[in-house]
Amino acid sequence: MDLPQTMDASSASSEHDVLHWLTNDTRDERFIDNIFAELCIRLQRAGIPVKRATLHVLIYHPQWLGARIMWADGMRGAELARVDYDVTERSEYIDSPAHEIREGAKEVRENLERDPSLGRQHALYDEMRAKGLTEYVAWPLYHTLGKRHIVTFATDRPGGFDGAHIAALQGLLPVLALVSEIRIKNRLARTLLETYVGSHASELVLAGATRRGSGTTVSAAIMICDLRDFTRISDNWPRDDVIDLLNGYFDAISEPIVRHGGEILKFMGDGLLAIFPLSQPSACANLLHAVAEARQAMVVLNEKNGDTGRAPLNYGVGVHVGDVMYGNIGSRTRLDFTVIGPAVNMASRLEALTKQLGRTVLLSRSFADLVASDFDLERLGEYPIRGFSDPIELFAYHG
Repeated sequence: MDLPQTMDASSASSEHDVLHWLTNDTRDERFIDNIFAELCIRLQRAGIPVKRATLHVLIYHPQWLGARIMWADGMRGAELARVDYDVTERSEYIDSPAHEIREGAKEVRENLERDPSLGRQHALYDEMRAKGLTEYVAWPLYHTLGKRHIVTFATDRPGGFDGAHIAALQGLLPVLALVSEIRIKNRLARTLLETYVGSHASELVLAGATRRGSGTTVSAAIMICDLRDFTRISDNWPRDDVIDLLNGYFDAISEPIVRHGGEILKFMGDGLLAIFPLSQPSACANLLHAVAEARQAMVVLNEKNGDTGRAPLNYGVGVHVGDVMYGNIGSRTRLDFTVIGPAVNMASRLEALTKQLGRTVLLSRSFADLVASDFDLERLGEYPIRGFSDPIELFAYHG
């Protein structure tokens, strides 16, 4: 049965209940996609015939421009899809209602029951007509400092939304903007921390571990990797080529580390520091699996670079195991969440020796003893290590 053009008292009360819930009863829900799905269900119960709804948010993740949260009738939750940075160059975006909103439109509203040739020619509208939807409306969702996101609603009600439905939905937008901004900023804070300090360190920082000198002792396998001849490359190559080269190199080395449970604590120019906490029983084996996969990724990268006239990249990896101090170190106003200690120094010295000994990966005896039964290692003998009183027995790993 069609709803009347003017909501009755019970419908108005239900609409007020939705607004009250959104304002007061979502405090304990962390995720905006859950809130959005529940909002749509409550709108239906309030007599507003929402059949499909989406929320498009910008998140500025290193890999993703944003996300689309989509709910449809019958769904208890919402689907979340990531949006690539290059979406703005695709025809499906350029020819879309979202692009109209991004370009400044304050509303995009389309009657899907009329002859398609009389309206905007968006592929999205054809998809909606095929699903029996009768009207679509999109609005910008304003956050502070001029940031604009997008919310859309569609219905299958004959005749589309009426004036009261539109007014009710518009009345929710300011509160939805506030509620969504809080969750998006929480997610953005977590994303930024994960991006710049790593997933585990970010959890500690968000939990309040921000005092200088706070930290703990962690037993871990330590891996330090460094690119060879980077000074020559950076002096002779164009800046953009150097950045592109570094990004490719770090992708090849880093992704296997993360995939096998390692924590990258910092990038140091053309090098990186990562740990594999021994709280994971297979931490040392995982480190070598990551090294082997990184070696293969570097082979692929060098082949690709060779096709464009670039010289192959060489690198060295030093690996040790021991106790490290893991926590906040730095000045009063600028901290670094990292690891320090003799074990880190040893890994650094081994990395430096890779060039002298002509090996890509050097392992200390302490580390080798933990994996020797499962991996084929080459014993190289004992070598003096700068900063350490006794020679260290070294092993090479060829992956």
